[in-house]
Amino acid sequence: MRGEPRRQAVTVLGATGSIGTSTLDVIARHPERYRVHALTAHRSREALLAQCRVHRPAVAVLDREADAAWLRARLAEAGLATEVESGTDALVAVAEASAVDVVMAAIVGAAGLLPTLAAVDAGKRVLLANKEALVMSGALFMEAVAKSGATLLPIDSEHNAIYQCLPVDHRGGLARHGVTQLLLTASGGPFRGWSARELAEVTPSQACAHPNWSMGRKISVDSATLMNKGLELIEACWLFDARPEQVQVVVHPQSVIHSMAAYSDGSVIAQLGNPDMRTPIAYGLAWPERIEAGVEALDLFQVARLDFEAPDEAAFPCLRLAREAMAAGGTAPAVLNAANEVAVEAFLEGRLAFTGIAELVARVRDIEPIAPARDLETVLEADAGARRAAREWLARR
Repeated sequence: MRGEPRRQAVTVLGATGSIGTSTLDVIARHPERYRVHALTAHRSREALLAQCRVHRPAVAVLDREADAAWLRARLAEAGLATEVESGTDALVAVAEASAVDVVMAAIVGAAGLLPTLAAVDAGKRVLLANKEALVMSGALFMEAVAKSGATLLPIDSEHNAIYQCLPVDHRGGLARHGVTQLLLTASGGPFRGWSARELAEVTPSQACAHPNWSMGRKISVDSATLMNKGLELIEACWLFDARPEQVQVVVHPQSVIHSMAAYSDGSVIAQLGNPDMRTPIAYGLAWPERIEAGVEALDLFQVARLDFEAPDEAAFPCLRLAREAMAAGGTAPAVLNAANEVAVEAFLEGRLAFTGIAELVARVRDIEPIAPARDLETVLEADAGARRAAREWLARR
């Protein structure tokens, strides 16, 4: 008689963020299929404590040892045996651990690069929600995937949609499969149609209020500037072996069509659904199967209409800056990403105007040298140099 199937062990990098909490929601719906091996967070120790009490991971990781010590004590009081570690080495360890089958890479920003690469090098199924890993080190990252045999599944709703719209085996370039264009949809953010004068007065609270999606503050600001869409354009080029000119951004305010693929015979295949990240998360966890995600079925009668328009790159130049960085190649995308992270942080802290984000990124792009991205050290040096230049520019203002 055959025994019960083995449950897959999952590490969630960035467990307390919006993607992490949605991942744990899907996992909790299928306890017969999945178990949590490790949960990690930056500094949200109270939220991580609550998750540990529910999901009982073998390991929990926080950025600072002081927070890890606090969590260690609270878990001991609760009689839980979760091991608590801290720092980047611990993140890498739970990403590459032999006991782990699936890694959800949901750490926001450049901090997610090293543990995500570790999961790839270890040959895991990697659910990629950290777009910066590909933006910073696209060629190196995809080479590591090919070398290790890791399974890479995109979790950003747009790339997950494109993945579903392409043939099962879409290796070898788009042309081989008759794909002429990837149509990357964008909601347009909360400021679609605003004038330059109005944009100059935008506050952090306004920028973090996305009309359709529930996201963290940094990603919400990126969505508002359209930098998020620019980073997704770069990510799409690496994931699907596309040139920047093969990726068209289409503003679609309803966020019902998550992206599309256009074919040489005139067909356009789209993936639709309610704007809920649990759908692509469930797809990544269960692929090639489908599982229930807790998402309400799409009611097309309620949607009633679907609108499309071109992005306004004059008002939102971050999209253009990202496309130019991808075309420039080398370390240019890493410089773009680093400068943007510093700019967004300054905006959220009230030290930079909303329109200053693109200005800062453009200034850093113009002064930082671009080198071939031959190795990870070169990429990290470019990242560090761009951050220094961005902070110096802010200090001189």
